[in-house]
Amino acid sequence: MKIRTPVPRRKSRLEIIPLIDIMFFLLASFMMVSLQMQIVRTLKANLPTATLATSTTKPDIVDLDVNRDGQVSVDDKAVAFPELFSMLTNRYTLNTNLPVYITGAADATHGSVMYVLDFVKRAGIRNVAIAVNAAPGHSTP
Repeated sequence: MKIRTPVPRRKSRLEIIPLIDIMFFLLASFMMVSLQMQIVRTLKANLPTATLATSTTKPDIVDLDVNRDGQVSVDDKAVAFPELFSMLTNRYTLNTNLPVYITGAADATHGSVMYVLDFVKRAGIRNVAIAVNAAPGHSTP
């Protein structure tokens, strides 16, 4: 008597994708281990350190303060816009990565600060930031 099953018989096959995954994992592991096995040849040196040395160079930064009337001051000195434009263009020719920080007073209008920002951009300076201070009593995260 011959018994037949309703399920057709299939050939067995070897799945190769998990085998490839395992081989890549082993390859990556061996590569990482071999990179860690390099001998690093360096010389240890005890270099002297300066305890009282200070930097005498001042970073080349322009701080612009805008008051409530829209007047601009540089280093606490009021400056007219034509003088400011010549000062900015002269400093920009010396350093093309000149950073400019614009600080507005608490009662300065948004329009006056944006006018100064546009004025600085017309001088060719692209590294401009608006300085913001936290309100008293508020903590920064």
